[in-house]
Amino acid sequence: MRRRLAAALLAGPALLALPRGPARAGGAPPPALPALPRLQPRRWTLANGLQVLALPDERRPGAGVVAVQLWYRVGGKDDPPGRSGFAHLFEHMMFKRTRHLPDEAFDRLTEDVGGHNNAFTAEDTTAYLNLVPSAHLERLLWAEAERMGGLQVDADNLRSERAVVQAEFGQRVLDDPYGPLFHGMAPAFWQVHPYRRPVIGRIDDLDAATLEDVQRFHRSYYRPDNAVLIVAGDFELERLPALVERHFGPLRAPGTPVPRVTVVEPPRQIDQRLVLTAAQVPAPAVALMWSGPPARHPDAPVWRLVAALLGDGDSSRLVAALVERDRLAQGAGFSADLLADAGMLNAWAIAAGPSVQGAEPRLDPRLVRLEEALSREIHRLATGPLPAAEIDKARTRLLTEALSARQTAEGRALAAGWAEMLSGDAAAADLQLQRLATVQADEVRRLLREQLLMQPRVTLHYIQRGRR
Repeated sequence: MRRRLAAALLAGPALLALPRGPARAGGAPPPALPALPRLQPRRWTLANGLQVLALPDERRPGAGVVAVQLWYRVGGKDDPPGRSGFAHLFEHMMFKRTRHLPDEAFDRLTEDVGGHNNAFTAEDTTAYLNLVPSAHLERLLWAEAERMGGLQVDADNLRSERAVVQAEFGQRVLDDPYGPLFHGMAPAFWQVHPYRRPVIGRIDDLDAATLEDVQRFHRSYYRPDNAVLIVAGDFELERLPALVERHFGPLRAPGTPVPRVTVVEPPRQIDQRLVLTAAQVPAPAVALMWSGPPARHPDAPVWRLVAALLGDGDSSRLVAALVERDRLAQGAGFSADLLADAGMLNAWAIAAGPSVQGAEPRLDPRLVRLEEALSREIHRLATGPLPAAEIDKARTRLLTEALSARQTAEGRALAAGWAEMLSGDAAAADLQLQRLATVQADEVRRLLREQLLMQPRVTLHYIQRGRR
């Protein structure tokens, strides 16, 4: 079962000198910020439309490993109507046999030589990740081209991988008491955009998939003019164009255009309150959701900092107040899910203590207390003091994560891939780090006031399903 990777603020060779920012009150200088390696990929496009990004490791030649990643511009938002989970299903099918490779061959091509492979599906992209010793670079280029152009999409593969995905759905959603909550937030929030279809899909939609559906999906999206090949690490840049042309050049792009989502999510006009029920809910939960910007927006790094301040770690505002101090919740968090077309901002909390026996779940007083507590802490951050030490701690954590990621070939390739898919340009990864390094407290408060306190929201209560 392929592990899904969470999107993160990954950044990744020249150094990116980050500005120190203005001095604090009293003249005290801000803490020194680290210098981060810049991505600066070499870019070219093949005649068939395949885009190539090369990130040679010029700082540590001879490190011995190379990351080979293929990112397709297809994700959960591109699932056909009534076929949610299709992009995710196809991620699994891409590990089946091709004209010249048996099932699960990528495990043998990577793990058997000391490397590894993985894949993930998100709302806007599906990516296939490989890390191998540099001597195996050409073999992986051949293999990725082989499964792009020669995948055997047949009934047996569909049947086996559909069963795997359905088992994954059971593990992530049905077997987790709070799986239905997080699975249900997108359908509750998005009004018309296909982001409302959860990436993992629904059991009945997966059951309805036919072989013809799957073959059509493959023809529509798994093509060179809808993909970005990223090679990072220890390799000879001068040799790479010829290697890529040798293996990917013969692949032809169909004459038809790639289907694209054109739906635009309308602005939310009014508050909305919804109730989501499940058969087993140990304690009720509340989620508050607001509209956010797309990932390419200049304020995207500010929202990542807001998410860290409110919900990242035991010292974050929501955890410290609701879990540690007031004992209202057993867990709380804040996410800024900023996607290619639009974004969703959400705060959530799970009540402390078991459900009240015999009480009507909708009337559980903890729901109101959680909702008020989440709103109070957001309001306090938006209108109250924000100490320099607090914002520096959150910023440093995000920058440290970016620095750590850029020390590896795989991390640099991931940074370039996410920026390319979500913002349309790998350089956006560097620009967002520069923006993050200069965010000040007044910007945080301004965004919270304008985008959360003054805008409509969706309030979702998650409770035990009543017995009849």
